[in-house]
Amino acid sequence: MNQLTGNPSERIDAIFDSVCANGLRRGSVAGASDDQIDQMAADQGVDRVPEAVREVLRIMGVRSGLWLAGTAFGVDAMTAERKRHAVATLNGLDHELTDPRGLLALTAHQGYAYHVIDGADLDQDDPPVWDVVEGEGARKAWNSVSDWFAGTAPNVADLRDMLEMMEEMGKQPPKWAEFVETRQS
Repeated sequence: MNQLTGNPSERIDAIFDSVCANGLRRGSVAGASDDQIDQMAADQGVDRVPEAVREVLRIMGVRSGLWLAGTAFGVDAMTAERKRHAVATLNGLDHELTDPRGLLALTAHQGYAYHVIDGADLDQDDPPVWDVVEGEGARKAWNSVSDWFAGTAPNVADLRDMLEMMEEMGKQPPKWAEFVETRQS
């Protein structure tokens, strides 16, 4: 992975390439267009999408496959309503976000947990990502979108091991098995 580059798009691409090299099928995700990304941002009342976020959405903004499985993510999922819920959650917490009303909501999980970017940081190309959990708190969980993207990547090696174990036991593979390349001998 090329972590030394100053270009957030290149960092995001390198992370994705690394996960695919470990066995994630590239076709298991589908990217969004810049128009779709801009519409999502407009729906959330945000004027600028950081370059690293934009690149993540270009890769998997329509379908994220095993990445962020079970979590609302992408241009169709991250609506104005979900942003309102994230902001309302923050209103009930002590937090250090500078501009919570201007935040960009990246994910929503079960209506109580969110990954967001502080509105004050949207001018950065690869800003920090906050973890907001209702009743618990808000913390800067990742120093950058690149770190968040790497940290939320599926562990394809573990998934392959699970599939191989299921096969040895004679069990049918789960639906998500189609998103994992078979191990090369």
